[in-house]
Amino acid sequence: MDSEHITADDGVSLQVLTCGAGPDVVVLSGGPGMVHYLAEESLAPDGFRCWFPVPRGVSPSEGGPHDMARAIEDLEAVRQANGIESWIVLGHSWGSDLAVRYALDHPRRVRGLVGIAGHGLHRDREWSAAYEAGKAAAPRIDVPWVPEVHAALWSSFKKWIHEPTLWRDLADSAVPMRFIAAGGDIRPNWPLQQLAVLVPGGSFEVVADVSHDFWTTDPELWQTTCTTACDHLL
Repeated sequence: MDSEHITADDGVSLQVLTCGAGPDVVVLSGGPGMVHYLAEESLAPDGFRCWFPVPRGVSPSEGGPHDMARAIEDLEAVRQANGIESWIVLGHSWGSDLAVRYALDHPRRVRGLVGIAGHGLHRDREWSAAYEAGKAAAPRIDVPWVPEVHAALWSSFKKWIHEPTLWRDLADSAVPMRFIAAGGDIRPNWPLQQLAVLVPGGSFEVVADVSHDFWTTDPELWQTTCTTACDHLL
């Protein structure tokens, strides 16, 4: 795994890890505000050049709490610094939701989107109740995170999903979007199914009998799933 630091448009230094060769894929991990837990060659889609930007405010990237618009512009800074015309965006959990925003904000820069085990663009009480009811039995993965970054991005997410034009923008999007649910996830997957139907180039599938964080419980299946999904977008 190689490492570089790029400078965002406001002067903040951001770390980016990279590996592989082939078409470009930017990989976004969850949280928000977590370290980049997917930045391992064994988890990266095979046959692609993969980029793993460490979020602003999460060491060793500089900066602090920020909103989603700033997170998107940081991704653009990574793309521009490396001379990438367009790339596939692959996100897990929160990273899936951020990937959707990126695809809407910069559609010409997104070749396709793979969203795995995302939350979906909603604030639904029944969804939240099901999630809370299942938390005690769900596998616990200890991933370092920055609470202040998490809080700022989550607040920004709630504002974004209330924007009047959001669903119209999704229905008009020309970006192919592939949403993948983990069959054993405590998170209900109906929001991902709705997104897959709403977006003209959308699709939906379920990976059976795996948990939300199957990148750690079933790493080989994770890599195969990511590779196959990215191949479909070429």
